[in-house]
Amino acid sequence: MLTLFAPGPTGLTRLAYTPGAPIAPEAIWIDLLEPTPTEEKLVEETLGIDVPTREEMSEIEASSRLYEEKGSLFMTATIVTKIDTQLPQNTQVTFILAGTRLVTNRYSDPVPFKRFVTYSESHPSACGSAAMLLAGLLEAIINRIADVLERVGAEIDAISADVFSRSHQKRPAPPNFGRMMERIGQCGDLVSKARESLVSLARLLVFIQQATVPQITQDSRGRFRTLSRDVLPMSDHATFLGDKVQFLLDATLGMVSIDQNNILKIFSVVTLFMLPPSVVVGFYGMNFEHIPWLHETWGPAYALGLMIVSALAPYWYFKRRRWL
Repeated sequence: MLTLFAPGPTGLTRLAYTPGAPIAPEAIWIDLLEPTPTEEKLVEETLGIDVPTREEMSEIEASSRLYEEKGSLFMTATIVTKIDTQLPQNTQVTFILAGTRLVTNRYSDPVPFKRFVTYSESHPSACGSAAMLLAGLLEAIINRIADVLERVGAEIDAISADVFSRSHQKRPAPPNFGRMMERIGQCGDLVSKARESLVSLARLLVFIQQATVPQITQDSRGRFRTLSRDVLPMSDHATFLGDKVQFLLDATLGMVSIDQNNILKIFSVVTLFMLPPSVVVGFYGMNFEHIPWLHETWGPAYALGLMIVSALAPYWYFKRRRWL
C-alpha cells in the first residue's frame, strides 16, 4: 500500500492516491507498507532511486543498511513490534531521504508510525521538511522502546517480589515457579529485542549525523544529536535489565532446587521417624513363644507406647539440634 503525505497549514495531510496515478509533487512523505512491485517501481522511477527489497533489508551488514547513493541516504533500522502480544517481533524499516522527500519502506505497521501521524496532523512544525519528519519518526520509535523498557522493568520488579517474598510461605498454594519462569522468559525476549533495536538506531543516528547531504539542516542535526544522546543511556538500561533477568532466572531455578530439596527432606525425616516403630512392630510380630511381655495384659499398651516414644525421640533430638 502506498500512502502520500504533504505539509498543510494545520499539520501533516494525507493525500488521496489512485493506484497507477503519478505521485503528487507536493508529497513530502511517501510511505510504502507491504508495497507491490508496481508501487515500488513507481517510487523508483519518480525519485530515481532503487528501493531495497525485503531480503536486502534483512541483511545485518552496515554497508547494506546504511549507505549513500546518488545524493540519497538509505537507512534501515530494526524496530520491535507487537509488544502487547505473547510473541513480540523485530521488523526492519528502511528510511530513504531523497532530496526533499522521505520514503519509508516497511512490511509491518508499528505503533510509533500511527502515533506520529496522529501527532503531526496537528503540529505543522513536525512536517516542515523530510529530515524533520525522519527525526519525528525516530523520536516516536525511541519513545516506544522506552515504554517497552519501563514495562519490562515493572514486570521484573513484580517477579522479584514473588520470587523473594517470604509471604508465599503462608499462602495456601505454593508459588508457581513454572509460571514465573515463563514471565521471566517473556521479559528477557522483550529486552533482547529492544536492545537490538536500540543498537540499530544508534548506528543509524551516527550515520545520519556524519552525512553531508544538503537536506540535513542544522536544526535537524540538533534533533538527531539529542536522539543519539537518548539512545545511549537506554542501551545501558536495557543491558542492566538483561542482567537482572538473568539473575532472576538463576534465582528462580535456585528456589526450585530448594523446594525439591525440602520435599526430599520431608520424605527422609518421615522415613527416619517411622523406622524405630517399625523395628518394634517387627520384633513383636515374630512367631516366637518367649517374647518379653507377650502374654501380659498391659503388653499391647506397652508396645504402642514404645513405638510412640521411639518415633518422638528422634523428632525431639532433631529439633534440639535445629536440623528441622
